[in-house]
Amino acid sequence: MPFVRIDISNDSPEDLGHAIGDLVYQAMRDTINVPEDDKFQVIARHEARDMVRPASYLGIAYSPGMVMIQVTLNQGRTVEMKKAFYRRVADDLHRRLHIRREDVFIHLVEVAKENWSFGNGEMQYA
Repeated sequence: MPFVRIDISNDSPEDLGHAIGDLVYQAMRDTINVPEDDKFQVIARHEARDMVRPASYLGIAYSPGMVMIQVTLNQGRTVEMKKAFYRRVADDLHRRLHIRREDVFIHLVEVAKENWSFGNGEMQYA
């Protein structure tokens, strides 16, 4: 069960957030074993000045077109699966949406299965 948050600048094209969401979802399906229909996403747009980032970090220079993607998901994916996911998202966003690979920032938050409720006030995974 991933929950994806995509943060982009208001300067981005109107349909960019949903296009990013579709590519992230497909990458999750293909690389980290996310089941069909498990697509929960929030797309947030911000003033450019509110997308706070350094000019560069770890030798990576960022542009105003930076995309921040946070994925909250169950614990248990291997390091190799995560690497494949990161690479796939950066490659797909670059190839299909012309976003610089350097501008694709991804953050995973792993949680235990009992930290989810899909509705009805129930803990469906426990």
